[in-house]
Amino acid sequence: MAVENINELPENILLELFTHVPARQLLLRCRLVCSLWRDLIDLMTLWKRKCLREGFITEDWDQPVADWKIFYFLRSLHRNLLHNPCAEEGFEFWSLDVNGGDEWKVEDLSGDQRKEFPNDQVKKYFVTSYYTCLKSQVVDLKAEGYWEELMDTTRPDIKVKDWFAARPDCGSKYQLCVQLLSSAHAPLGTFQPDPATIQQKSDAKWREVSHTFSNYPPGVRYIWFQHGGVDTHYWAGWYGPRVTNSSITIGPPAALTPPRPRPQNPDW
Repeated sequence: MAVENINELPENILLELFTHVPARQLLLRCRLVCSLWRDLIDLMTLWKRKCLREGFITEDWDQPVADWKIFYFLRSLHRNLLHNPCAEEGFEFWSLDVNGGDEWKVEDLSGDQRKEFPNDQVKKYFVTSYYTCLKSQVVDLKAEGYWEELMDTTRPDIKVKDWFAARPDCGSKYQLCVQLLSSAHAPLGTFQPDPATIQQKSDAKWREVSHTFSNYPPGVRYIWFQHGGVDTHYWAGWYGPRVTNSSITIGPPAALTPPRPRPQNPDW
């Protein structure tokens, strides 16, 4: 017998149909159609199914999730929010705040360095000089898809990572500062570890520094990331700390899927 009205379908069938509809359309269009659709779209079952369909979870997922809808959006948006973290585009997207000595430079990871670096996709790094070199980037969270209510109500963890290394023949000093900023660019949280001084004739290994912002106050709209350093022997050239593979990520890691492309015009 033919169905005259889509609402005559079993709810489980409607839920399955909704799993194929883009999340934005569900919330901005479908949810407004009728009370039945609104109630179905508000079910956590639907958003768990969408997570499964997108590969954000597996069938045997057993970790507790407080809100599957929020979980879905955080997974959808999850990516490195820093542009050009590995110098593949020169200094594009970076502000060169302090450009001392022979100034910032981009160099290639040598064959041996690539073997030592934990990510074989990284092929370049930024390197500092004999006077302080600092560069920064500001992440606009709304432009990256993280709307204000999501940030203020959920306040998902914000994880920051950076990699640095010294040269084996010259000592150097590395520094990092990350701030969570309000709409007026007032600091709402700061991570600024003591500068790391590496002595001459060190092992020159790449080191990771990381920090997770949790339970920060509402109102975070931007993230400011600045790093750099200086060589401690004041040698002409580029003997200061090297930095690469910096990252800022928000919410649960999307480890089950490959990196997703940045949204062109996020408007969730």
